[in-house]
Amino acid sequence: MKVTCRGAAREVTGSCHLLEVGQKVAMLDCGLFQGHRAESNRKNIELPAPIEDIDAIVLSHAHIDHSGRLPYLIRRGYERRIWTTPATRDLCAFMLADSAHIQQKDAEYLAKHHRGFIEPLYDQADVEKTLELIHTVPYGQPFEPVPGIEASFLDAGHILGSAIMVLDCREGRTKRRLVYTGDLGRSNQPIIRDPQVPERADHVMLESTYGNRTHPKSEDMRKELAAIVRATAGRGGRVLIPAFAVGRTQEIVYDLHLLLQRKEIPELPIYVDSPLAIDVTGVFIAHREVFDQTEPMVRQGGHLFDFPLVRYTRDVQESKALNTLTAPAIIIAASGMAESGRILHHLVYGAPEPRNTILIVGFQAEHTLGRRIVERRPTLRILGDEVPLRAEVQVLNGYSAHADRDEMLRWLAATTRAARRRPRVTLVHGEADVQDDFTAHLRQLGYATTSPASGESVIV
Repeated sequence: MKVTCRGAAREVTGSCHLLEVGQKVAMLDCGLFQGHRAESNRKNIELPAPIEDIDAIVLSHAHIDHSGRLPYLIRRGYERRIWTTPATRDLCAFMLADSAHIQQKDAEYLAKHHRGFIEPLYDQADVEKTLELIHTVPYGQPFEPVPGIEASFLDAGHILGSAIMVLDCREGRTKRRLVYTGDLGRSNQPIIRDPQVPERADHVMLESTYGNRTHPKSEDMRKELAAIVRATAGRGGRVLIPAFAVGRTQEIVYDLHLLLQRKEIPELPIYVDSPLAIDVTGVFIAHREVFDQTEPMVRQGGHLFDFPLVRYTRDVQESKALNTLTAPAIIIAASGMAESGRILHHLVYGAPEPRNTILIVGFQAEHTLGRRIVERRPTLRILGDEVPLRAEVQVLNGYSAHADRDEMLRWLAATTRAARRRPRVTLVHGEADVQDDFTAHLRQLGYATTSPASGESVIV
């Protein structure tokens, strides 16, 4: 029994791992690589394994860096089942369609501006075929993706529907339990429940995005958010928030709703300028059964994401009109790393204005526009133009949906207590320097830990 890492190996995009048990292969996630266009395209078109060798796919959650290459596999001939949770399937219906649309628009843009042509990985027909192959399983219900693996999902507490995979592997008389966290969430997040702990684990594949740092508390983040909104509104500016359509947008809207109820921010319009985020918010509303019922606003049962000052803009002309606003406002738009979507147009108009604030509320991978904003580069290249960055830049890492170092250690310690012994740990989904720091820390605590490169295998 072994796992081969084919993505998110000493990097944070393209999650994909091949679990081999006996003669069967189960693929754990199949995400899109993001970053430099040429490098990402080269990685994305390379199949993680020959299609005929993949017996099943198990999907942890809907984020594109975990699900985004599934339709490409279907285009290349994959016809077997994809296993995931009901909420993840519903989110994928919108997210994969949006990914196909963005690829098509990027190809058209490059061709129009004579910058070569990159064929989209897949189209809407491939997305529809992907959805037909998805088989949903609720949390806690056992299923068998392939002979030799009995699996179940635990709530990962990352985004709606996100799952920790508990994989009981059997090869002859040998039995091993592999636990793959996907992306491990945080405790005490609004809306989403806390990550669950498996009863035991022989081997844990642990994400490590924030393995060398800690986040501020959620309540501290709300206070900082309120201060940023007040300061920006006071100087007559707009708060521009690049936000992932799944999870981050809903969390920010939830917190703004709460701050307005508490009268901690002025009453100013809040625009959610993302058709995808609007569709995703509808999925959230449809899956209240997995909300955290300890949250007061959740228990009240009212409209979490629909209140008088929030406005959802689907129409392109409505979106363009936001760039002519003269009064203070908050604009939330995808994508979360500012690599595509409507946020790019808002940054073209908003980044040169000193009264505005660009608020970063999530992890920004290397080589993305979001990372260059965090680095406060004096000039940003956006949609082919050089745009001066004069707006204030604020970063609230506490809004990350990823567990920080201490939260991962607490989760791992709880898993260890349940198992009554330390599992082996394989780190994935983390940048190399972060994984090196985290590996050293885990080894000091007595965990046998590795962080394989792409193509390397570990024995379960």
